[in-house]
Amino acid sequence: MSLEEHRIKIDAIDTDIIRLLNERADVVHEIGVIKKREGLEIYAPEREEKLLRSLILKGEGGRLPEESIRAIYREIMSAALALEEDLKIAYLGPAGTWTHQAAIGKFGHSVKYLPQPSFGDVFEQVERRIADYGVVPIENSTEGAVTHTLDLFADSPLKIYGQVMMPIENNLMANCPREEIRQIYSHPQIIAQCRGWLSRHFREIQPIEKSSSAAAAEIAAKEPGAAVLGGSLLAELYGLTTLETSIQDIANNTTRFLVISHKTCPPTGKDRTSVMFSVRDEPGSLHRALEPFEKLSINMSKIESRPSKRRAWEYYFFVDIAGHCEDPELAAVIKQLEKHCSFVKVLGSYPA
Repeated sequence: MSLEEHRIKIDAIDTDIIRLLNERADVVHEIGVIKKREGLEIYAPEREEKLLRSLILKGEGGRLPEESIRAIYREIMSAALALEEDLKIAYLGPAGTWTHQAAIGKFGHSVKYLPQPSFGDVFEQVERRIADYGVVPIENSTEGAVTHTLDLFADSPLKIYGQVMMPIENNLMANCPREEIRQIYSHPQIIAQCRGWLSRHFREIQPIEKSSSAAAAEIAAKEPGAAVLGGSLLAELYGLTTLETSIQDIANNTTRFLVISHKTCPPTGKDRTSVMFSVRDEPGSLHRALEPFEKLSINMSKIESRPSKRRAWEYYFFVDIAGHCEDPELAAVIKQLEKHCSFVKVLGSYPA
């Protein structure tokens, strides 16, 4: 076949794709009507992940890799969410941050995003139902827990509805060739993550810290000879050229983000549950609280402690447990936990 014949074939395939996408949109609309009538959540991460896994299996043997299938259907499902409802997502801003990128990775580009200046503002927007969901960081594989998020769960009625695991790949971006760079800007944490690379390639430049990578990108977009370190979304938002990719010193640096809502997610068969509790101030209380998990061989993947800020030397413990809070076995263990603790709160169950 000639080049022109191939192009005609692509046009015909695209016509079929558009027709099928519109048919899909009609079905999505009907589903949205049913969900609203029955008071169900519009966003369903349990259904989403099952669908993506199914599509990846169907695509085996084809040219599209898993990440491409996920990216394509992320945007198809994002458009579907926007059709069902004017979905609003609050996130720790400003635009272009890693939290923004994580939110887009979860909800796609078609929904409305509400950047917030602080963790507390994200929670407040969801609590007041100005936003349908919120996205906040909870821990980094190298830096550990994000304590601001943990502290807010103590007094918030919100639940964890989903999670996003985001590999942190920092890039060097600018509006000039690499050899013309005279200054580099970024958030202090990003500068720290790229310290080794910077010392090897830009030893003569002392990077300047900014309140966010987005604020740094805004400067790099306007100032001659300026560059920024950060995620790929910054290049898209500020019209920058990516000069170097994945320059962080630790290759497998990953941040985990949480999706917060008024409800918890239904069981999927492969879930994680986050629980917050406070033990009584007496010898062996923490051991007794955790003992039921060991007896029933329930896997605990994380435990973190934070001062309660209510009483001196009182601590909250945050644990991540394999399973869903509606699973009979896990529900029984949580009941046992309540016997040994002064406070127990299930923060939510969500796809693992």
